[in-house]
Amino acid sequence: MKKTFSPKTAEIVRKWHLLDATDQILGRFSTTVAKLLMGKDKVVFSRHLDNGDQVVILNVEKIKVTGKKELEKLYHRHSGFGGGYKKLNVSQVREAHPDRLLEHAISGMLPKNKLRAKMLTRLHLIIGSVNPYEQYFKS
Repeated sequence: MKKTFSPKTAEIVRKWHLLDATDQILGRFSTTVAKLLMGKDKVVFSRHLDNGDQVVILNVEKIKVTGKKELEKLYHRHSGFGGGYKKLNVSQVREAHPDRLLEHAISGMLPKNKLRAKMLTRLHLIIGSVNPYEQYFKS
């Protein structure tokens, strides 16, 4: 009788991926990053384990959105106080925090459970092209 293989957390090997967001479309790029963070490209993928890789993304401020989304797509948040409802469009979010566009899109594509926070700790968004994680790509 065959048994189902389940990888142990100590046996999981995490690779480092270096991606450039220059002129990439937000949604399409986010799906590839989410798959890497979840580990769906691995043979030993298992939904209940966090077996994804480390992902470093450079030039996050140069990500593109298509159509009229730059002005019409809205991001909502609420402070919890009266009158604390804020809505910002893509260009306003890009001005204030260019990395949050990509982080919000990727976060929405990850599973909505306890593993999401662990997966997001392995996402490194860099504004500009200087890579502070250079030592992991030397090999």
